[in-house]
Amino acid sequence: MSPMVQGVRSAIFTLMLTTLLLTSCVTAAADPSIRAPHFKPWINGVLKDEPQMQVQRYDDDTYVIRQSIRTNFEGPFLYLLFGGDRALLIDTGAGGLKVRPTIDRVIAAWARRHHRTSIALIVAHSHSHGDHHQGDAEFQDRPDTTVIGLYPKNVADFFKIADWPNQIVAYDLGGRVLDIIPTPGHQSAHIMMFDRNTRLLFSGDSLGPYRLYIPMNQAKTYRDSIDRVAAFTKDKHVSWILGAHIEMTTKSGELIPDEAPSHPDEHALEISHSNLDELQTALHAMGDNLEQQAHRDFVIFPQPAREQQPFAQPAPAPAK
Repeated sequence: MSPMVQGVRSAIFTLMLTTLLLTSCVTAAADPSIRAPHFKPWINGVLKDEPQMQVQRYDDDTYVIRQSIRTNFEGPFLYLLFGGDRALLIDTGAGGLKVRPTIDRVIAAWARRHHRTSIALIVAHSHSHGDHHQGDAEFQDRPDTTVIGLYPKNVADFFKIADWPNQIVAYDLGGRVLDIIPTPGHQSAHIMMFDRNTRLLFSGDSLGPYRLYIPMNQAKTYRDSIDRVAAFTKDKHVSWILGAHIEMTTKSGELIPDEAPSHPDEHALEISHSNLDELQTALHAMGDNLEQQAHRDFVIFPQPAREQQPFAQPAPAPAK
């Protein structure tokens, strides 16, 4: 065998071995928690007999719940996350139905599977717009339940955020840690949550397949919040971003008409982490001069300037 042939064979063998090793490394590094959600089609108002709420399980400790568009055109999503010590509910819906019976059924079923009689519940909010907290009153008298208030100070006090909105804090549900990321801009008390177990990023109304409403006087605040989330999640290997609505079709950049009574051909709920970088780049390119701009999986949607919610609830006026 000539030296040239031997050299070629040696090079091919080395390439094959390297490819095999790389493949093995990738397989070994793969995280089973990072997977496609495989959600069934969501209730979307098309069928007259759809239930008022739809529950889908991401895993045994993570539940995604949608409110029917037939009860409220917002059709918001709620999230119920279980840890070893407590459960956390993100948002309580837009009104027009009773939320607690569905939440109680999911909690009861989870408790039975884990041979428990109960678990403490924390009711939190992605933010304080009305379509995300209308069910709060149903939980106020629920045993072993804490309902977090709607002002930034309420959120900061509960999660022990000393430097709002710059500080990111960890909150442990018991073997399940959530990173709480203040993200004002869309609304003053807005937060995102990153779940270290599933690597899901719960994004509220600040990023998802819908209109990203940004008051013109909050352009910098919103941009700073997106910068904060992007920097924090850069090395976190986010599996999916899960927002609070779906307002787009499967066609790139196409919005469903506002307040539509049904959402045929609806976009998926989950979007990839690359959308966060895409949004960050677009916001920095615009600066403070926001303009409506359609992207494949979200639409930047500036709004007129509006007065912002104060950090803390104003003290009641003294009685006369």
